[in-house]
Amino acid sequence: MEIQPELAELAQKNVDENHFGELIEIHRLDFREAASVFEAGSFDLVLSNPPYRKPGAGRINPDRQKAVARHELTATVTDVFEAARRLVPTGGRVAIVYPATRLANLFRSALDQGFTPKRLTIIHSYPGGPGRLVHLECRKGGGEELKIEPPFYIYDEQGRYSHAMLGLYEDVR
Repeated sequence: MEIQPELAELAQKNVDENHFGELIEIHRLDFREAASVFEAGSFDLVLSNPPYRKPGAGRINPDRQKAVARHELTATVTDVFEAARRLVPTGGRVAIVYPATRLANLFRSALDQGFTPKRLTIIHSYPGGPGRLVHLECRKGGGEELKIEPPFYIYDEQGRYSHAMLGLYEDVR
């Protein structure tokens, strides 16, 4: 689901060019309206890279498309979990990439909507650098155990993609 027409078209182009048409369907849709389109509990997994900055935090990009993607102008991470609560059955999962600086907000939103954080990976640009992003996987109605994964580095010490990053590209081919 993608609310912005240009990004929905780009997503569809990527699906077509990579021959994933039988596996992936792109819907130009506000995910907050997904419950009216899809049957409750019909997804096992919801993936999201939601807007991550508060409207008053930092400079809002003058490009509307970028502003909506980066700032909570039309949706929040809580909205993602509210929609996911309707879309996944008990035991279903939500995986989100979000700024490390807002991890407390991410946990609070997940728990408030009945999702338990189960797996956390801190994402670093470079070894030795600060973690700037997190990948959090939650389970609807899950137990309390949280697994902390090893750090994920995007680049190695020489500035090339890390083995882990290259592995992500290998996995999708």
